[in-house]
Amino acid sequence: MPRAPDFWAAGSQSALPALLAPLAWLYGAAQSHRRRNARPVDIGIPVISVGNLVAGGAGKTPTALALALLLRKLGRNPAFVSRGYGGSQTGPLQVDASKHTASDVGDEPLLLAATAPTWIGRDRPAAALLAKQAGHDLIIADDAHQTHALARRLNLLVVDAGYGFGNGRLLPAGPLRESIEDGLARSHAVIRIGQDTVAPKRFGTLPVFQARLRPDPEDVAAFKGQRMLAFAGIGRPEKFFQSVIDTGADVVEMQAFADHAAYTPDRIMRLVEEAHRLNAMPVTTAKDLMRFPLEARAMVRCLRVDLDFDDEAGLLAFLRERLQHV
Repeated sequence: MPRAPDFWAAGSQSALPALLAPLAWLYGAAQSHRRRNARPVDIGIPVISVGNLVAGGAGKTPTALALALLLRKLGRNPAFVSRGYGGSQTGPLQVDASKHTASDVGDEPLLLAATAPTWIGRDRPAAALLAKQAGHDLIIADDAHQTHALARRLNLLVVDAGYGFGNGRLLPAGPLRESIEDGLARSHAVIRIGQDTVAPKRFGTLPVFQARLRPDPEDVAAFKGQRMLAFAGIGRPEKFFQSVIDTGADVVEMQAFADHAAYTPDRIMRLVEEAHRLNAMPVTTAKDLMRFPLEARAMVRCLRVDLDFDDEAGLLAFLRERLQHV
């Protein structure tokens, strides 16, 4: 998808959302029809969905990665299941970083596979069953809040508090994949990343677990005072650019590409040559780096980030309680 347009943001004075309202109504009707007619498949082990309500980056992948580590503390053996957005393979199949590329399976599954075994498939129940057969006792379904084919034990809704729900309109008039009310009604808890626009009271009685993205300390030390050319092809690249600035780096140029944009050899060389001209280091996200050929990844730096929970013990207790009867 392209970058999130400015008129999706809260407070935009653009006339486009009103003009696109009829298309948004049709989109919402189609979503409601799919949801009403879904027949979720129960694969016999718990499935935890990690999703959001808006198109673009809300922090789902860092949340899924952090969740896998927490579940291991509870003695679980989780696997990831993803649709494999952006990849040519329809699956179901297990992601193998030694032979698969982002063009095969998508960039996010490659990133997930570095933490836990990952399966992709347009048929998510079939992919989840393969993970179960491989000995995993719990599935983390990435970006599955609007996917109804797979029965879930727990729906975790990820919200970027700095962006919130944008202008509150459905696609294409706004960023929402479904109405806020419908999305919250199917959620069991909210992971609220950062602070700003969306206050916890917006989520009613749902448990809200506050989290924040933390740049890797080694990267912070290495980047401080360094000239950087920052580039990213994610839903809201300005979040990444700010993270690089926050390390203390001197960001001399920023280049934004479409979400999941491909990095051709020509594009990579132009980025590297421009950074060299500016006497700077090219730096990007971990997800963008997955779209680089293996041999080209050493040509750029990556700012790694982890998700920290303010109340990790509380989240662990919540997960334990939800899973104890399984």
